[in-house]
Amino acid sequence: MPEQSPNNFAGIEVALATMRGVLISEAGEVIGRRESTYEPENLISAIADLTKALRESGEIRSVGVAIPGLVNRETDRVLISTGLPFTAQEHIHAELMQATGLRFELENDANSAAYGEYKAGAGRDARDIFYIGIGEAIGGAIILDGKLWTGASGCAGEIGHITIDTEGAECVCGNNGCLETTASGPNIVRRARERLNRDSTSSLSSLAMQEDFTASDLALAATNGDDFSIMMLERTGRSIGIAVASIINLLSIEKVILGGAIMGAGDLILKPIIEEAGKRSFQPCFEATRIVAAELGTNGVAIGAALLARDADGSEARP
Repeated sequence: MPEQSPNNFAGIEVALATMRGVLISEAGEVIGRRESTYEPENLISAIADLTKALRESGEIRSVGVAIPGLVNRETDRVLISTGLPFTAQEHIHAELMQATGLRFELENDANSAAYGEYKAGAGRDARDIFYIGIGEAIGGAIILDGKLWTGASGCAGEIGHITIDTEGAECVCGNNGCLETTASGPNIVRRARERLNRDSTSSLSSLAMQEDFTASDLALAATNGDDFSIMMLERTGRSIGIAVASIINLLSIEKVILGGAIMGAGDLILKPIIEEAGKRSFQPCFEATRIVAAELGTNGVAIGAALLARDADGSEARP
């Protein structure tokens, strides 16, 4: 068993039916990784079990948990999360500490990812960043002058619910034409299926051979030269670029960082985002902003949660 240290910090990302966990040293080096599945009714015990598994790589001082929802860090409460049962939202913090004997920090998943990129990824050379996470939903987070900025309500950064098409599809939030209705993983797949069904030439795409495919599959097909997938990424990128232009015009932010599995397509998705943002941004603001892909990959949210736990612990002064 590795040498035990009281200065390691765990980070756990709670997603739909799955969790990713990492253990980092005080210096921020990843020294352990684990993944697991869970049932919503067993959420507390599942997080406790994953924490125990991470302890095999070293003793844990505290744990950060990234939640898909609105989190109030002052009260340690999950205010809104469609992915968690109501009882877990109310008592998750106290129950986790009771189950493990460790201190826990709760945070929104996009905020966690942004903090990870700011401290150890694509934003480490910047003071001001806007992070966009493209997955089952689209989340956003703002770091200004080195600090997470959550706004008066705690939900600042909800870029997924910026309207980009007033006549677009209805969103889960009740609005129409939100960015999420076009560019989230499930909606990229929905749009691709609709196009495959109405365009006979699209049958040449490798995706047409798959009964079930994901946005990640589309990204992979695009990198392998599939013309249909490349076209769908370009159209998705233009939608994201419209939203990015709004961020640039409003905040004149130093860096916009884009994360999520779809960014695995590299320049095939990043280039149309940058081009569309450039067309729609006030040029002096656009020229001062760098638009880049995230660097921490699939463990980025968990790494950010661990770094938040470390810095809240006081082992490193908060920026």
